[in-house]
Amino acid sequence: MTPSQSRSFLRWFTTTMRLVQRTNGPFKRTETLSQGSCDFRPRILIDVSKIDMTTTVLGFKISMPIMVAPTAMQKMAHPDGEYATARAASAAGTIMTLSSWATSSVEEVASTGPGIRFFQLYVYKNRNVVEQLVRRAERAGFKAIALTVDTPRLGRRESDIKNRFTLPPNLTLKNFEGLDLGKMDEAADSGLASYVAGQIDRTLSWKDVQWLQTITKLPILVKGVLTGEDARIAVQAGAAGIIVSNHGARQLDYVPATISALEEVVKATQGRIPVFLDGGVRRGTDVFKALALGASGIFIGRPVVFSLAAEGEAGVRKVLQMLRDEFELTMALSGCRSLKEISRNHITTEWDTPRDSPRPLARL
Repeated sequence: MTPSQSRSFLRWFTTTMRLVQRTNGPFKRTETLSQGSCDFRPRILIDVSKIDMTTTVLGFKISMPIMVAPTAMQKMAHPDGEYATARAASAAGTIMTLSSWATSSVEEVASTGPGIRFFQLYVYKNRNVVEQLVRRAERAGFKAIALTVDTPRLGRRESDIKNRFTLPPNLTLKNFEGLDLGKMDEAADSGLASYVAGQIDRTLSWKDVQWLQTITKLPILVKGVLTGEDARIAVQAGAAGIIVSNHGARQLDYVPATISALEEVVKATQGRIPVFLDGGVRRGTDVFKALALGASGIFIGRPVVFSLAAEGEAGVRKVLQMLRDEFELTMALSGCRSLKEISRNHITTEWDTPRDSPRPLARL
């Protein structure tokens, strides 16, 4: 990318992110980490000449607590699709999560070279297909399963309905190619909604988390938790970790933003399993907020897809570097030299009790 292209991309990306933050849908589809939700309490006069952002996720060391979330059908954004994202994540020394509904298969993504990769799983009505897919991911070197649990039915995605969304004829859901699972054909409203209604298992329950543990040795992350009650059940069910997610605010109106649900989930786990945040991260300051509230790391989705559409692999590399640089700067200006030094004392939130509220005057 030339300097002029880089500046052009930066302007485009910044403008797009601001637009996304202003447009969360016709209802309260809160996805972004709003500016007023957290304020920083920076510490001063600390030697921050060296900043260590490395961390370990499920035993795998990565360069920063910023990872790539599963986003479907990436070849609709760029011809290289998931290939580009996989290479960019590997170059950044971080984790990529491949969607079940990718336009590149687990084997194809594995062929791009070394890297730490997780596989996001939707559970189909045909459990034989699920077993085959999990085992293929395992053979291809994927290191964990991110089980999406908030989509027994597809939410009312009004843009998809308006546009009668479906895959272009030159693309397929590559992980299911050759299987008799029907196609994502055009429909009166959304082709994706029709596909989900026909294929995804609505009976999915907590016992299926335990069933998955019988067919794979891979750790299982439960993706889509928003309450402390479900966090406690996830621990009891043997989940290796939790991903706090509201599915990009596209499933259910009036759910909380991920930042608002995070602390409740973290407290409910009592440190027994790691908790990650997926959704709403747009800047390195957002990463700091999430870690201060107890997250072990964050996943980004929309920034990856937007940068992929703009500049392919170079765009994804750029956005990961931008977030890394912003996060490092935020750590330095907050007086934190390592991730373990980021604490709840470094932020205040809109739901906190005021720290220095005046005492009521005594009656005379």
